Amino acid sequence: MTSTDRRLPILAILWSIGLLASGWAPADRATWWMEIAPVLIAFPILVALRRSFAFTTLALVLIALHGLVLMLGGAYTYARVPIGFAVQDWLHLARNPYDRFGHLMQGFVPAIVLREILIRTGSIASRRLLTVTVLAYCLSVSALYELIEFGAAVALGQGADAFLGTQGDPWDTQWDMLMCLIGAILALLLLSRVHDRQITGLRS
Repeated sequence: MTSTDRRLPILAILWSIGLLASGWAPADRATWWMEIAPVLIAFPILVALRRSFAFTTLALVLIALHGLVLMLGGAYTYARVPIGFAVQDWLHLARNPYDRFGHLMQGFVPAIVLREILIRTGSIASRRLLTVTVLAYCLSVSALYELIEFGAAVALGQGADAFLGTQGDPWDTQWDMLMCLIGAILALLLLSRVHDRQITGLRS
């Protein structure tokens, strides 16, 4: 059994516990399904790629953490996550910042995942072009997610408020995309060297 084969069952157990806990009595069942949908999509993909493209431990850990962030947001809705209220009081903010954190992760995690795919497949040789491509991809993911939220708002009307999590901010969409970009930049600045070492370790 490979290292990745051992890690995926751990991820399955962790996410299963998270899904059970967050889905036991969520604030809004429809919102919960929409928020945790990426988890339900990501895990089968990871299983399908376990032999042909085993991700580094760094990428898998980030994916696991991102899944838990989504589950927590789905359980309470992003505007009502308790830890967000604690941070709001601590920093004297005007709103619950958990939604901002969620969008930061929306850039932070995909930046490393895409970086790994592009490096290991040899798709981009230039490191500068790699950085630009990763940032552009993360922004496109954020824009796509905002379009999905727009579609939910049109389809569900007021019923989409919990999913949108705007908290009355008319610039929420722009803030979401900015936080995604900041998250992607931070991931590349903080983790690129560690990521390179792990990718090299896979090749050796």
